[in-house]
Amino acid sequence: MMGCGNGYMQKESRTMKALNAIGLHHLAWSARRLHCPVPKDALVLDVGSGGNPYPRANVLLEGSEESEERYYEKLVADRPMVFGMVENLPFKDKSFDFVIASHVLEHSVHPDRFLNELVRVGKAGYIETPDAFFERINPFRFHRSEISCVDGRLMIFKKPSWRHDSNMVDMYERQLKCTNFLKLTRQYPEPFCMRHYWKGKIEFTVVNPETDSGWKIPGDEDRKTFHRSSGRRVALSLARWFWTQGRRNRLIDLKQLLQCPNCSSSNLSFSPDQIDCQSCRSSYAVMNGIPVMKRNYHLP
Repeated sequence: MMGCGNGYMQKESRTMKALNAIGLHHLAWSARRLHCPVPKDALVLDVGSGGNPYPRANVLLEGSEESEERYYEKLVADRPMVFGMVENLPFKDKSFDFVIASHVLEHSVHPDRFLNELVRVGKAGYIETPDAFFERINPFRFHRSEISCVDGRLMIFKKPSWRHDSNMVDMYERQLKCTNFLKLTRQYPEPFCMRHYWKGKIEFTVVNPETDSGWKIPGDEDRKTFHRSSGRRVALSLARWFWTQGRRNRLIDLKQLLQCPNCSSSNLSFSPDQIDCQSCRSSYAVMNGIPVMKRNYHLP
């Protein structure tokens, strides 16, 4: 299913509409990353930003410096960044005007906590995932949910295993995967992704909350590493340089945004290599200038 969400936000920029009108759907799709329907003074958080953060984001959150789930793509940390978990965000309530979560929700074992945290720290936002249909026929071993949007509500099916409908996958691989179908998905990508804008709250239903999607990710004998072409890397770097609010981002003080992920206190003390919570005595490392704000880091 294609985009859904609150009507107060335009899901397509004028550039996207123009490109779609002349049949350049794949370029219109790429241009969506430059579309963030917020004022210039809005503070924007990108969770799970990885190696290609949204240009408009002011603050980035990532789980770790190196991740198999993004195929070891080099982390981009060109603006204020925090290491943490979306299910337990280390930010104060409503500290961001807009929160971007692009191709991250489907990785979460606890999608309900994930979404509730987005609403806690943000006033509005954007969520993008593979559509449930495409995830069903072409599953990814890191993805723990199938997600669709029906009448403005996210419908989340927790996968009991990474490839839980083997018959469907086998039929797809026999009949379509070896044809031009994948080329079609690249040319017309939007029907195979779920896009959702929200404001104030996120309407969602976990259809099988009793299912444990915390299964062990299957191993891969060949370590896959993500590589972008040199031309694409240059284009992305130029886009970030042009659209990123570089001067403003350099002035952002993370101290004003952070809270303890253990006790939710904002009574923190800061030193160059450590952040200490004065309320619960938790301690968090600072690695290469990036706070590691993950739960259960306690002082001895």
